[in-house]
Amino acid sequence: MITRWNWVAAALVMLLPWGALASQAARANNSYPSYYSHGSATAGTVFASHCGTSTCDGCCTAPHTACDPGCCEPCTTGCCGAGCCDPCCADSCCSGGCAPCACDRCGDPYCGGCGGRLFGLIAPSDYGFNDYISPMTNPVYFEDPRTLTEARIIYLHHRVPIAATGGDINLWAMQLRAALTDRLSFIATKDGFITSTNPLINDGWADVSAGLKYNFFANYATGTLLSAGLVYELPVGSAQALQGTGDGLFNVFMTGGITIGQFHWISATGFLLPTNRVEESSLWFWSNHWDRRLGNTNLYVLAELNWYHYMGAGNSFPLPIEGGDLFNLGSIGVAGNDIVTGAFGLKAKPFDNVELGIAWEHPLTRREDVLDNRLTVDAILRY
Repeated sequence: MITRWNWVAAALVMLLPWGALASQAARANNSYPSYYSHGSATAGTVFASHCGTSTCDGCCTAPHTACDPGCCEPCTTGCCGAGCCDPCCADSCCSGGCAPCACDRCGDPYCGGCGGRLFGLIAPSDYGFNDYISPMTNPVYFEDPRTLTEARIIYLHHRVPIAATGGDINLWAMQLRAALTDRLSFIATKDGFITSTNPLINDGWADVSAGLKYNFFANYATGTLLSAGLVYELPVGSAQALQGTGDGLFNVFMTGGITIGQFHWISATGFLLPTNRVEESSLWFWSNHWDRRLGNTNLYVLAELNWYHYMGAGNSFPLPIEGGDLFNLGSIGVAGNDIVTGAFGLKAKPFDNVELGIAWEHPLTRREDVLDNRLTVDAILRY
């Protein structure tokens, strides 16, 4: 049972990342002239904040004796000059007048290369926060705050508690994200095929959800960003897999990230609002992700925490248990219920545009609903 004082403490904790972001924004507004404050996310390295500054990046010492004219001198051809910058300099990412990763012809490793638009429409991912990794758990609703173009393949092995008739559930899914501008992206966060040995859930297709995410603050020099979005879940899944219920559901969310020393903290919160409150339950969630890179390797350790609070109950499932992030049962008597899950895992980034992850999740509250434990595996390929 979560008391009133637990809620007060949780609310105070939830304000911490947003307060830190506001503080970072205030400092950025005092230091940088443009909407974006570009710089390195690597500790101890400070890039020029915009073209035209007189001081070159500290990385441009021997053997990097000098930057090319495009790095730390005034822009002459639109975006930081047309020449190649020293690999240590962020010449094409530092212009106050250019969108993130509007690289010059020769490219810039800091930008992740000079990619054109796919099919003339889809922009490359924002590689200015390339030291971040994406969250693993609550995969349908816990959204990465970055503007990304990627395909994410997900496999879930989900064990159902004996009290909820037991068995195992497997999900194979693929999420898609596409950067439409430097701030706006299309996101498709739920789909896939479900297999089950639980007597109440049969094999079938999951519902499909899609929407938009907008990044309205990013500070590359301090490693902080904040985004918000709206996603609609279409009830087109298989009824025998406990999908396709109701008339659709809206996910209104906010997600942000902050760099604290060698650690990253991503925090997201949102509301799941069904259009048919009889068929589906309404939910508030708060998800957190912390990670740290292991030395100079391409491995990251991660820990995550998810809190689900049911604001309203449905009237279509006769038992007072709910389905968390994958199922919305519309159960009776769940209003006011809470479930908190914790997870730990490992991610590898063999390349800047590839992530491979594994995480194990378990409820931390006495209430488990349909989750005994879960193994999540994902693979991400970014453009």
